[in-house]
Amino acid sequence: MCDASKRDVWDQLRQRDLKIFARWVQPSLIVQAAARAGVALGKGPLNVATLVWLGLASALHPDKNFTGVLLLVLKLLQDAPSWYSSSLAKLQLRSRRPCGRSQHDPRGQDAATVSEEAFVQARQKLPWSFWYALTLLLAERFQVAHPRQVRWKQFRLLALDGTTIALENWRALADHFGTASRGKGRARTQARMVLLEFPLTRIPWRYDLTPLAESEKTVAARLLEGLADHDLVLMDRGFWSFALFAQIAQQRAYFAIRRTAQAHLPRRCRLGRDDALVTYRPSHWSKAWRECGWPREMALRVISYQICGFRPSAVVTNVLDPQQVSREEWVRLAAIDEAGRVIEPGLYHRRWEIETTFRELKVTQRMVESLRSRRPAGIRYEIAGHLVLYLLVRWLMVEAAERANLEDPLRLSFKEALAELQDMRQTLLEASPQQVRRVLWPRLLDRIASHRLPLRPGRHYARPGDHKPKSKGKGRYQKPDKLRPKHLGKLERAGT
Repeated sequence: MCDASKRDVWDQLRQRDLKIFARWVQPSLIVQAAARAGVALGKGPLNVATLVWLGLASALHPDKNFTGVLLLVLKLLQDAPSWYSSSLAKLQLRSRRPCGRSQHDPRGQDAATVSEEAFVQARQKLPWSFWYALTLLLAERFQVAHPRQVRWKQFRLLALDGTTIALENWRALADHFGTASRGKGRARTQARMVLLEFPLTRIPWRYDLTPLAESEKTVAARLLEGLADHDLVLMDRGFWSFALFAQIAQQRAYFAIRRTAQAHLPRRCRLGRDDALVTYRPSHWSKAWRECGWPREMALRVISYQICGFRPSAVVTNVLDPQQVSREEWVRLAAIDEAGRVIEPGLYHRRWEIETTFRELKVTQRMVESLRSRRPAGIRYEIAGHLVLYLLVRWLMVEAAERANLEDPLRLSFKEALAELQDMRQTLLEASPQQVRRVLWPRLLDRIASHRLPLRPGRHYARPGDHKPKSKGKGRYQKPDKLRPKHLGKLERAGT
């Protein structure tokens, strides 16, 4: 009886706190994600739906520990003038009556309290596969609701990249994820995250969190399974791999990646200025590749370009027809013409949106500094909550942009959207579902749409390390992408 009372109380708390996302994070969605992952929903107060809510709440309040997150919603509701006449207050009061326990039982009878130890134990039963399925389902529903926001011409546009996440040096985390050291500093525990997203909206689609020892290419091969016809994946140069190229092409999809200096690409024919067809034949051949039925060589297209201040570069793609994507569409820079019209950046430069996603997750949403857990399962739970929250806020921003007739949702500020959501949280908790739908939802979208980022094409962010060669290990170095200014070289030679 006590577990039933606690479940009722926590279900009501969850439903009140997730009102703004209720149209997307529906009970049927959680049931479907649990079925895909083979996870039981649970009947206690810390069931799967409650754990999803607490994961989002933990990401939304990075300054609070788990105990504070558990009780925050209850405190906010208790401070409202209408608390004592609410059905939730009456339910909590009834649940405090003895349920077969002594009145001196140290565990207490309050149905609105759950110990942090119970939360940690329940959280460990929610595997990473559930969060993966939940994110995938949300992204699929976003595509159905906003099909234009994921497509560029006839392509569904995707961006792939990886990053490392710094963790505290607890023994369990170091043993599972591994450590890395740079320079003379001590080894730092890190996890590797590889993300596949829709760059036109920065909506995450697929991702994985793995030990540092697992390479980005290995993780990417798993994420790229199940691509659809005319998917176009924009990748960083670090993912250069014939196996990935063949895997994408076998699914009738496309890719674009920057050329590496080691790649030998004999020219077949010239398509235009700085535009040519080449043949890529890898220097080594794997027996597994032959068993997969992959060709021994591949026809590719190379688009050469150079940005002022940087070394010459080139985009390599299997989109061979210039009529589909011209050279200018691949590599042009964003600008404003004489008539004041906005010239969008080239298609490949859209890949940089995923770099902004990592910054917004780590810094703006404060994911890295707020990780509390000392066990791998807890770290996975917290990072998954941050990814789902980021997806939902980005979805809010797309809705706000469409309501304001703004074509590009990336012109809105993610930082201010997160702040507007926080500012309205107290009002959302106390409002009825009808008031949320008719008044607060449109008001929140209008407030998010009011925070527009100024258009600054060609803006450069200072990155001092771009002038230095990058160590690739074992005595190998990669030339810096950015050219060193001549006057800086003179100053160094003069010893100043």
